[in-house]
Amino acid sequence: MVRVSLLTAIIAISSPLYAQITAPSPTALPSLEQRVADLEAYVNNSARGADAASARVASNVAGPGPAHNGWMMTCAALVLFMTLPGLALFYGGLVRAKNVLSVLAQCLGIAGLVTILWWAAGYSLVFSRGSPFLGGLRFTFFHNVDSNPNGDYSYWVSQNVFAMYQLMFAIITPALIIGAVAERMKFAAVLVFVGIWMFAVYFPIAHMVWGIDGWMNGVWNPAAKITAIDFAGGTVVHMSSGWSALVLCILLGHRLGFRKEVMAPHSMVLCMVGTGLLWVGWYGFNAGSALAPDGIAANAFMTTTLATAVASFTWAMLEYALRGKASVLGFCSGAVGGLVVITPACGYVTATGAVIIGIAAGVVPFFACTKLKSWLGYDDALDTFGIHAIGGTLGAFLTGVFATASVNPNLAPKTFGVATANAATLNGLARIVGHTLWIEQLKAIAVTIMFAVVGSAIIGAIVRGLIGLRIAPEIERQGLDINQHGEEGYITS
Repeated sequence: MVRVSLLTAIIAISSPLYAQITAPSPTALPSLEQRVADLEAYVNNSARGADAASARVASNVAGPGPAHNGWMMTCAALVLFMTLPGLALFYGGLVRAKNVLSVLAQCLGIAGLVTILWWAAGYSLVFSRGSPFLGGLRFTFFHNVDSNPNGDYSYWVSQNVFAMYQLMFAIITPALIIGAVAERMKFAAVLVFVGIWMFAVYFPIAHMVWGIDGWMNGVWNPAAKITAIDFAGGTVVHMSSGWSALVLCILLGHRLGFRKEVMAPHSMVLCMVGTGLLWVGWYGFNAGSALAPDGIAANAFMTTTLATAVASFTWAMLEYALRGKASVLGFCSGAVGGLVVITPACGYVTATGAVIIGIAAGVVPFFACTKLKSWLGYDDALDTFGIHAIGGTLGAFLTGVFATASVNPNLAPKTFGVATANAATLNGLARIVGHTLWIEQLKAIAVTIMFAVVGSAIIGAIVRGLIGLRIAPEIERQGLDINQHGEEGYITS
């Protein structure tokens, strides 16, 4: 009786705080049992009784949950922190001093442009119901995007908070592309390319993977044709940007002096600082994708840490074994590689799975950046393709190998057509014989690569025909900072 009274008191105290965004007046008052059940639903991050379509009684615990909103606002800030200043400093330190501000300007310009597009139509095209390939226009200009939750994605997070959280993913994705084309692409061309690319590549892929009726949303869409999983953006963010970056850097061609002049990073200090900021911000990226401060978020926090640390150490030790020195650049590249590869898997795999993924993330992108680039001869200035495309593809596949319902109960066996008495304990590796999560991941990988490569090739050709992609040779020699932005990163007397 004391416990019930305490719960009743909590409900009575909390409810007025959200009176401005509560549901319509109930047709009947909820019983004490219903009120307790709703409070339990809040703690367990599940639907209230009033959220059911047949419900005739409104909830006294209506609107968003304060802990959920607080968590998601913090995570949104952390994901923005990944781009500004994390990615900006990471990339900025890796270019030559005469081009450092160009990277910062491109990151800032993309942040502003994508925010406008997201408000106008992007959020709606990704997260409103529509077709399996693209959402509808229900939320254009943030119409009806208010502080009430959107039950398609979360029962307890305000939709405006959810929209802002997902905006930060939309910002960093095209910003990753600039690493491959650094030091030689016009600022105007970057913005035009990104503006078209968001509609042609990012919005469709994001809807197909994360949209409630998306074609490749294997967890939440029972009608999905490809039952793939992507917890925090292996396909949506890293593969789409990484494969697009390869296409764009090939269209642009080599930097002047490529393989003839030294193009070493001008500041490994900035690179290291940027890496640290990325690592910290990535907790919002991965753990935040649980959309609640719950056990799945806790697992994502742990697996992100393990995979990143292991990958950083593995990359540097490979350098030490093969070259006799473990470089700071190696530690930084390995850390980012680990973050990328664990991203789609972090909410689905165990600690052991994360360590194995971390080792793979230290080895495979290392050889992609040090050997594959040399063999094929493309000028991926800051290794966007080697880390994000190769790493994202590796992570998407390994998610299908190591994902387990023991970590994430949302991986219901019926999602993947597994019909066996102990299906709930099977992980992706066990499904290889007779059942096909890893094959579904390969299908999603193929679709993502097709969209990114074909879309970016067409967009790149259009932009090149309209305004040109590349700066003039004399500007490239002098540097983009002074010529494209009228400033210098470092003033010497």
